[in-house]
Amino acid sequence: MTLLEMTLVIMIMLSLIGILVLGANTWKKGSDRALCIMNLQAVQKGVRSFSNLNGYEPGNVVAGLESKIIGAGCFVESMPVCPAEGTYTSSGDLIPAPGALYFSCSLADEGEHQPMDLEDW
Repeated sequence: MTLLEMTLVIMIMLSLIGILVLGANTWKKGSDRALCIMNLQAVQKGVRSFSNLNGYEPGNVVAGLESKIIGAGCFVESMPVCPAEGTYTSSGDLIPAPGALYFSCSLADEGEHQPMDLEDW
């Protein structure tokens, strides 16, 4: 085996490792986005369940809504955390209309961490 062949094998292996690293980063971003959307969905379902059980309509104001949805023994056991270190903000004490989110992620501004279709939410 010549030095040229060894160099060629090393270059091919480095290229394959580079492709593997890029693929792993893309996979991580996709899984972070999916987990963030699942967090938003869990809170959204909690808000809808709370409003249905207590007879509230979308647009109603409920004092301390977030504390009635999120916490031990509530619809969502603990405050969700964005896996990509984004921050969640709520719409306060207002029960959102169908198709509007109660929680939103700060990374949604970048076109990520937001469901494509909110019609059924």
